Amino acid sequence: MSRTPHLGRVKAASIRVAAITAAIVAAVYAVIAVTVVVIVTRNLTSTIDTRLQSSLTRITTEPFRVLPAEGFREPGGGPRFGPPLLVWTVQPGGPVTGSDTSAVLPEQYRDVSSPQTISIGGTDVRVAGTTLGAGHIVVGQTTDSVAQARSTLILAEVLVGPALLTIVFLGALTIGRRVAEPIEVARQRQMEFTADASHELRTPLSVIEAQTSLALASPREAGWYQAAFRRVEGESQRIRHLVEDLLWLARFDATRTRPGAEYVDVGVMAGQAVDRFGAVAEARRLTLTVRDDGQSHVVSAPPEWLDRLLGVLLDNACKYAPEGGTVEVSVSSEAQRVRLCVDDSGPGIPSTERAHIFDRFHRATDRPGGAGLGLAIADTVVRATGGRWDIGDSPAGGARMAVTWPRRLSGQRESVPSPAVSPSTPGGVA
Repeated sequence: MSRTPHLGRVKAASIRVAAITAAIVAAVYAVIAVTVVVIVTRNLTSTIDTRLQSSLTRITTEPFRVLPAEGFREPGGGPRFGPPLLVWTVQPGGPVTGSDTSAVLPEQYRDVSSPQTISIGGTDVRVAGTTLGAGHIVVGQTTDSVAQARSTLILAEVLVGPALLTIVFLGALTIGRRVAEPIEVARQRQMEFTADASHELRTPLSVIEAQTSLALASPREAGWYQAAFRRVEGESQRIRHLVEDLLWLARFDATRTRPGAEYVDVGVMAGQAVDRFGAVAEARRLTLTVRDDGQSHVVSAPPEWLDRLLGVLLDNACKYAPEGGTVEVSVSSEAQRVRLCVDDSGPGIPSTERAHIFDRFHRATDRPGGAGLGLAIADTVVRATGGRWDIGDSPAGGARMAVTWPRRLSGQRESVPSPAVSPSTPGGVA
């Protein structure tokens, strides 16, 4: 029976990771936001200072004049820019004349030289000054533009921040789940695989242990020992087949490199597999046949993998077909694909079970003898070689297991030799 892994821990962990990510991004965003505000403030203030120093330079080199109706124009008829400049002329002895009578320069700043920010009537003003003859010239500009720009920037950062953090949190949550779920599924499958393998190994080992204990408990007749050894031999073969299947799956899962694909004629290999299972069919009085349309059914795949696939399909068909039943293997061409089909006259596969027959350790029936790895191996081979399954009912009333692959070469079979493969032990059954 297939299992659905419990992903509650993945969801909880993804939320924690997303929250931590959002918190880190929030801290970084706060640092960047403060840095941007400081840099922008400094740049705007530096722009004001440049204007003040440029105005002082012109005032000290050209005649100073104030135009009350138009505000201050820089000497020489320079274009007006920015807020109006405030100009104070500090006469020797203390009298101060300002371009704006409402702006009174505080006494402590009447000899200011380098730019600095002061407060005049509750307004921040950036001022700078220089000596002019026996007196002193001080120019100033309000920093309202700087404050307004800073406020606008802070407001934008406050509005963008929550939206950015929401996007980061949801993005981290989605990515975390996408990354973690396959890992958790793989971990769950590995745990289930280990548990199922242990269960499958425990049963034959228990039988062997029981037979051994009985044999050592008291003397027995020779016939009893022979029967016990036959049971031990059967269970030992079962363990060997299971271990071979487990090793094959483990190597496939762990190895990145795959055997080199070759041009293989499926029809030739099907004929070899049928010959190999002839004795099995004869022992169960089955009619085992192979049907081929005579074309070259060439696919690209490792020949040992196809041999393993054919062994699994024929082993299952011969096992589930009743005594005196039929098993037919057919190979044909369909457009640009090669089709391998194995039909038997057994009980068939219920439609509700077809979605799970390739699960590892899944068995559709309670018939003894299999561990549920054969079709898992077959499915691994089919997927790795670019094939597609087609599972249905055979004309004889049993199961139809069909696979199609892209056709690589066409023509008569004799034009393409098929590599010889050594017969392999039939794989485990579903």
